Amino acid sequence: MKLLLDFFPIILFFITFKTWGIMAATAVAIAATLLQIGYLWRKNGFVEPMQWVSLSVIVVFGGATLLTQDETFIKWKPTVLYWLMGSALWIGQLVFKRNFIQQLMSAQVELPAHAWGVLLHSWACFFAVMGCINLWVANNYDTDTWVSFKLFGGLGLMLVFVVAQGVYMSRFIKEQPEDQA
Repeated sequence: MKLLLDFFPIILFFITFKTWGIMAATAVAIAATLLQIGYLWRKNGFVEPMQWVSLSVIVVFGGATLLTQDETFIKWKPTVLYWLMGSALWIGQLVFKRNFIQQLMSAQVELPAHAWGVLLHSWACFFAVMGCINLWVANNYDTDTWVSFKLFGGLGLMLVFVVAQGVYMSRFIKEQPEDQA
């Protein structure tokens, strides 16, 4: 359910784009993200900081797209979001001496300190590269190709990256001894 909720705005964006075009899709993405944040606020009583950032970016870049009728702004949105996420990871580490990946995942998995560092830098680099790839696709292909890449290419690359991270982390996970009751 959480996965569907996370991808709710992008799926609606894709469907709306294929039916009514980029301007309608942009308006739907803004509305869907507002609904998503409202639902999370009501359900949990709070919203994660990155979700607020995502809402802000879609409202600013989507709003600029709608106001100017220029799709360039909405095409920049994923890049800005990726670069903000990667920067937040590196700034957290360099300025605040906090590994946000470790803080996010340490309740689920136990890893040595150096492995947490590798994960942090891997994710930050992944976000930086994804931002560059988005700009390349946005600037070198038509809008239809960019929208398809945004949904399928972006999610595919994310899935491959997450699987690779899982393989890396599996090297450090210790087997739990079986209970001998």
